[in-house]
Amino acid sequence: MTEDSKDLHSVTNLKGVGPKISESLMSLGIQSVQDAMFHLPFRYEDRTVLTPIGDASYEKSVLVEGEIVKSTVVFRGRRMLFTEIYDGTGRLTMRMFNFAMAQHKALKEGLMIRCYGPVTPGPNGKQMIHPQYKVFDKSENLDIDSNLTPVYPTTAGLQQGKIRKVIHDSIAYCDKHDLLKESSYLNTESGFIDLWENLKFIHNPPSDIDIQTLIEGKHPAQRSLIKEELVAHMLCAGILKNELEGRSGPTMDKISNAEEKFTSSLEFNLTGAQKRTWGEIKSDLTRNQPMRRLLQGDVGSGKTLVGALSALHAHENGWQTAFMCPTEILAEQHHLSLSEWFSSLGLKVELLTGSTNTSDRKEIITKLKGGEINILVGTHALFQEDVIFNCLGLTVIDEQHRFGVHQRFSMLEKGGTKNQSPHQLIMTATPIPRTLAMTIYGSLETSIIDEMPPGRRPVETSARPNSLRQKVIKRIKEVCLSGQRVYWVCTLIEESEELEAQSAEELFKEISGLLPEINVGLVHGKLKKKSKDQVIKKFREGKIQLLVCTTVIEVGVDVPEATLMIIENPERLGLSQLHQLRGRVGRKADSDSHCLLLYKEPLSSLAEERIKTMQETNDGFEIAEKDLQLRGAGDIYGVRQSGLMDLKIANPIRDSDLLEEAQKDAIAIAKNDESYAKTIVLRWIGSRVDYSES
Repeated sequence: MTEDSKDLHSVTNLKGVGPKISESLMSLGIQSVQDAMFHLPFRYEDRTVLTPIGDASYEKSVLVEGEIVKSTVVFRGRRMLFTEIYDGTGRLTMRMFNFAMAQHKALKEGLMIRCYGPVTPGPNGKQMIHPQYKVFDKSENLDIDSNLTPVYPTTAGLQQGKIRKVIHDSIAYCDKHDLLKESSYLNTESGFIDLWENLKFIHNPPSDIDIQTLIEGKHPAQRSLIKEELVAHMLCAGILKNELEGRSGPTMDKISNAEEKFTSSLEFNLTGAQKRTWGEIKSDLTRNQPMRRLLQGDVGSGKTLVGALSALHAHENGWQTAFMCPTEILAEQHHLSLSEWFSSLGLKVELLTGSTNTSDRKEIITKLKGGEINILVGTHALFQEDVIFNCLGLTVIDEQHRFGVHQRFSMLEKGGTKNQSPHQLIMTATPIPRTLAMTIYGSLETSIIDEMPPGRRPVETSARPNSLRQKVIKRIKEVCLSGQRVYWVCTLIEESEELEAQSAEELFKEISGLLPEINVGLVHGKLKKKSKDQVIKKFREGKIQLLVCTTVIEVGVDVPEATLMIIENPERLGLSQLHQLRGRVGRKADSDSHCLLLYKEPLSSLAEERIKTMQETNDGFEIAEKDLQLRGAGDIYGVRQSGLMDLKIANPIRDSDLLEEAQKDAIAIAKNDESYAKTIVLRWIGSRVDYSES
């Protein structure tokens, strides 16, 4: 499908997809109906059988139906909505913590209700907490699904019901316009597979299929799609690599005394691992080929300093550096560090983000083009067309898994020509297992900082059930009054109609009331930048002792005095993200730090395994391997939690037996059919990559 045809088959052609829904879909990478077809479920629910309430087992998700006999709002520490349901075999209470009054009004006594969710023990017997439900009149005859119900990755403002309808309508649209039916993937072992039939099956599997086979990604339809997706990513890496082959890199073979002057001005010595990795990078920079190097190092291992040495070397050789960050908080932190480090050496360091005001932005762009800025630190704002460097020689990209493949490579065009590209250093605190690196990066060189700064002690991690919440709050008070600082991380920004987790805003009010002698701050992604900056500044200065926050502080907030972190509802987060959050404490030498995982009971076996891993190890590589083993396809990568790459169905750990075969297919397709190679890549990676120059 070409870009023109993608516009022609936009999701806005579907009924009910207006500007607001379209914007939400775009944040998931869905612009065309074809994109919707490749937005695949990450799990399934069996709603094909109505279970009598009397027969419903605890901890099992079931579909029940009954009459609403009572619906009332009660106050037990916080507002709750209790709706009692009776079906002749038993009673069940639907309990909701976050709800609108319109929902309460709709749950009228005498109406029928159908609910789906896990049954748990409650104060009045069986209950469901925030189940999915539908209210209807006794005269209505609701159909029961004959197929398994897919559950899709989604985003704020886009409920499962809406995304299911978009995909259902996309299937009908593709059927009507004969899209995707002409494209089948050539498998070297079994010949052609039927892409269209496989996609339809994945979105709408019949109820007689073994659901466990689907959960484990072992169904033949899944295996076919998994391999095609792996082929697509391998082809993508190959196309981009071929585009860069033959280009020269900026010459940086001049050695000055600036490096020695800089390192001697620091209050600490470089670790052996920092010296080794910097030596590898410096060797690359002195060659006439563009450096493509991945720098891996656990949280707090000193990657930024190695990146700073690279930028200093580029400056001494007459080149500018672009320092890319995924969040404004991290960009501001790097700008602060680099400015302090290089102030005595005369380097001009500037910051450009989406929040930079118009007049400052205009001045920065003018100075950048004129060569007056040596290092420009920024977010996605650096990708904009009018951001033009005078002589860009190096791009440093921090937390690279938050940028798409095309974004990393598009930075090479900022200072490059057809014959030359800047050097590129990609830094990550999320260790990448070899099998995954093979899929994403191909021939990218790797350096590893496998040593922590001297005196840095591992963070001690423990877990407690929410029933011990008051003891935890007492401990926070003791820590804050001793002059140290505390993070309390929530997993939601504001009230949600479907999730039980307390929001950061609710917690802020609760804790402020319980600890009047402690100064409490609140930070989340929806705060205006100025407000966020003020709170973080006060936390750094000690004017705020307890920071209630969302995962927005995952990267970039560096406060050495913070020695305790509480992570609420850790069962909602993946291991890599929990480890990344934990890295915000324990940043002061010779200081004991603690991370407490405050979970809600009962825990699933998967959540228990994650929490156990966090308590047993601080090793980022071990955690990354375990995370990939535990996570299901579609929940591992991209913006969905820990995100190393945006895979839709493949899991390189689980599907490692297909990697070699997929690589053979990718080589064969690239060699024999360049046009078809681009078709496969566009199909799976879509408009995220620009292949016009490849």
